[in-house]
Amino acid sequence: MKPLEQLKALLNKKYESEDGDEFTVELLHGLSDSEIEAFKKTLPSQHLPADIEELLRFSKGFEFSYFDTIQFTSYGEFGFEKLFPQSIQLAGDGLGNFWVLDIDNTGHWGPVYYVCHDPAVVVKNSENLSEFLQQLDQYASGENPSNLISIDEQLVFDIWEDPNGIMEQYKKTPDFSEEFMKQLPELMMIADMTSAKNKTGFAWGKYGANNKILRYDDKPIWVLEKKRKRGFLERLFGGS
Repeated sequence: MKPLEQLKALLNKKYESEDGDEFTVELLHGLSDSEIEAFKKTLPSQHLPADIEELLRFSKGFEFSYFDTIQFTSYGEFGFEKLFPQSIQLAGDGLGNFWVLDIDNTGHWGPVYYVCHDPAVVVKNSENLSEFLQQLDQYASGENPSNLISIDEQLVFDIWEDPNGIMEQYKKTPDFSEEFMKQLPELMMIADMTSAKNKTGFAWGKYGANNKILRYDDKPIWVLEKKRKRGFLERLFGGS
C-alpha cells in the first residue's frame, strides 16, 4: 500500500489515548507546488519519490496522541548525523528517542529505524514509511504484538545486554572503498544491517557515548571503534 493510502486508512478511525480520551488523526496541511520544489532541493540528488510527493501534496504530517507530531518533511533535523546523515526525523516519543527514516544518495526513502538513547541502541522498525504508518495504527488500536510497543519496552534492553548482537569483529573486506579504509580505527566492530529484518539492531553506544562511529557511504553498515582495555600499569603510567 502506498503511504498516502495508508495514511487515509487512519483518518476515519477513532482511537483511545492512555488517559482514556478518544482522539482521531489531525492532519497538517499539504505542500504547494512551490513548497514541493523547495523541499526537493534539500534532498539527496534533489529527488523526491513520486509516492512521497503524492503524500506531501495531501499532508506534510499529522498530530497523533502518544507521540510528538508525525512529520514527513523534517529532513536534516535529526542531530546524530554519524548514525543517519540523510534522514527524515518522523517522530519522537517526548523522551529523547526518535523514529528516523533513512534516505540514500539517490533520494530513495528506505527503512525506518528507532534510535534510543537509554540504552543507546538502534533498531530497524519498519521496511518503509507505509509500514511505519500501519504500525502506528496497530499501536493505537491496541493490537498485539505491535512493533512500536515491543521495541520500546523490551527489545532495546535485550539488544543492549547481548554481548555483541549483530556486531562482529571487523575483518578487511573489498566492499569498503580505499578512502573509507583510511578512516578506520585500529580496533573496531561492524554492524551490518544490509539484510536485517525488523526488530534487529545494535548498541551504538556500547563502547562509550563519544566513541568513533562511521557510516559506510549510504549503506546500512556502521563501524564502531572498540577501545582496548588498558591494564593497571598502563593507566597508572599513561601508556597508550
